[in-house]
Amino acid sequence: TLGTQTDYRDGEAQTDPYSPEYIVHGGSVPEILALATLTWGRGLPAGQATMEIIDRIREKRAWEAALPPMDSPSNIAKRLKMMEAMERKEWAYREEEIDKLQKIQLKVFKELLQRREEDQNDLNAMRLYNQWQNHQKAKEEKIRKIRHDSALMLRKLIAKRKNLMGKLERRDIIKEYNDFSSQTYAPLSRNGFFPDNGSDYYAVKNFYLDTFAGLCELDKSVPDSVSKLKIKAPKPKCTITKTGYIKKSGRLDAVLTQVHQ
Repeated sequence: TLGTQTDYRDGEAQTDPYSPEYIVHGGSVPEILALATLTWGRGLPAGQATMEIIDRIREKRAWEAALPPMDSPSNIAKRLKMMEAMERKEWAYREEEIDKLQKIQLKVFKELLQRREEDQNDLNAMRLYNQWQNHQKAKEEKIRKIRHDSALMLRKLIAKRKNLMGKLERRDIIKEYNDFSSQTYAPLSRNGFFPDNGSDYYAVKNFYLDTFAGLCELDKSVPDSVSKLKIKAPKPKCTITKTGYIKKSGRLDAVLTQVHQ
């Protein structure tokens, strides 16, 4: 009436196939013992390469059985000749195996190089895309700044065009109090407003300039040549006739001189 649930399935608990113990009778060499070193996953189940090895073992056993005995010089020479032929055959087979392995390695190297080249191309493409994105952002930022500057210059030109002929506009008090950037809320220093009114706290107090007695004493020390000035009337810049009329050429010269300055 009870059951158990395992954490593993049957396929994970499967062991290697069972190989029973063997007994070799005296004087016999079973062919199956040539495959005793093969295990499941290492040669078993047998593939094409394993079958070629088995065939080569059978051929070698048949060749060993066909070797002549070493009972005469002619048989010894024949045996040496057969062994040299077999050795050359083994070396040729070994060279063929080495060539196959080299071809497989070369194929693997080509695949690895191709994969590395593809990864490098992907990396280069990603870097180029990132650089392109950065250039696009810089271009958009530059365009935005140019548009902002152009809009600012257009507003300045429009404001300057309103007072092109020097026509004064009447003050609109309601508009000034409605606009928080007007002179009412944000007066400028060039118009006579100084936000740092308390800056004269560190100014040096002078007796001769701050008091009436000092001014009187300073006035006494000044020579008369300073207070009595001789001012010469400036000569007219334009050509004036005896009747006080300014000629057209004189007016034109004055205008040209002013424009040149």
